[in-house]
Amino acid sequence: MSSEFGHLLKVSVFGQSHGRAIGVNIDGLPAGETIDLDELNAFLDRRKTGKNALSTARKESDIPVFLSGLENGVTCGFPLCAVIENSDQHSSDYSELLDKPRPSHADYTARVKWGGHADMRGGGHFSGRLTAPLCVAGGIAKQILARRGVYVGAHLAAVGTEDDAPFPLRPTKELFDSIAAKPFPVLDDRAGERMQALILDARQNLDSVGGIIECAAIGLPAGLGDPMFDGIENRLAAALFGIPAVKGVEFGLGFGSSRLRGSENNDPFTVEKGQIVTETNRAGGILGGITTGMPVTLRAAIKPTPSISRPQRTVSLSAGEPAGLVVKGRHDPCIAHRAVPVVEAVTATVLLDLLLEGNHGTF
Repeated sequence: MSSEFGHLLKVSVFGQSHGRAIGVNIDGLPAGETIDLDELNAFLDRRKTGKNALSTARKESDIPVFLSGLENGVTCGFPLCAVIENSDQHSSDYSELLDKPRPSHADYTARVKWGGHADMRGGGHFSGRLTAPLCVAGGIAKQILARRGVYVGAHLAAVGTEDDAPFPLRPTKELFDSIAAKPFPVLDDRAGERMQALILDARQNLDSVGGIIECAAIGLPAGLGDPMFDGIENRLAAALFGIPAVKGVEFGLGFGSSRLRGSENNDPFTVEKGQIVTETNRAGGILGGITTGMPVTLRAAIKPTPSISRPQRTVSLSAGEPAGLVVKGRHDPCIAHRAVPVVEAVTATVLLDLLLEGNHGTF
């Protein structure tokens, strides 16, 4: 199904933004893994709404209820199902959108595909609300990976024209933890202040702004992945594009490598403490779809929120003619800073799936 990803570890997300609940089914988790629910809830809190003027005013507790797969806080080998109830919906804010699709939103394509039957209140199944159950899966995956010495972290690399400092060649768990503990997930707090000012300016002008998230995974062994169509980049990109608002994914230097000569782009090999490593990491820790043992690095581009309060041009589907639209309701002036843990979550889930495959479903 389209809302599922994974090979051995299958993750399926369900629900709509203004439905009774959203949730996730996770099949293939190794048994006997203790899940720290306090740690999981702290991870989920990083993407929550309603904290300040930088995000939508919608407030949800986002506390998952586990229906199966977890017994006394330990995975039992059966499919895990977790639900998160919705409570703070203002569905009437979306009534006009049944006839007037938002520009750059899935309102129109969903209507065409499902003949007007799709529940698009609050964005329906396309909403960023569906990233909460993704974070349930990813938060669990991060805990399991950490026990094997694999850590995943991310930061907000850019908002609009404002850039954060990049990750160092070898980011550490301590660096990841320090970013996660911040109210605004950047390396350079002064850059973060400029980013926040840009977001607030967009809000004041009834507009929105996009951003870029940089994510890294450390501790992965060399040799993980496959060539051609089932490599590390393929698997990660396919899942990352499932995050609402992601419009681009690149690995290592990505598109920047196309502007270099081979002598500039190549990562020289060397030996460090008996291990083969590279002096630089423009390849993002991946060659031929297979890990090199260096940190896996990627960036995800997040588009500006399409739901803005400025007048926009659209069409009336009932009248079949151009029409004006001013979107009502509560919307993020920027999605990117709340999407940082989501990119971590999806990356961690895919990497756990790959590691399970390499170990035939066990560690």
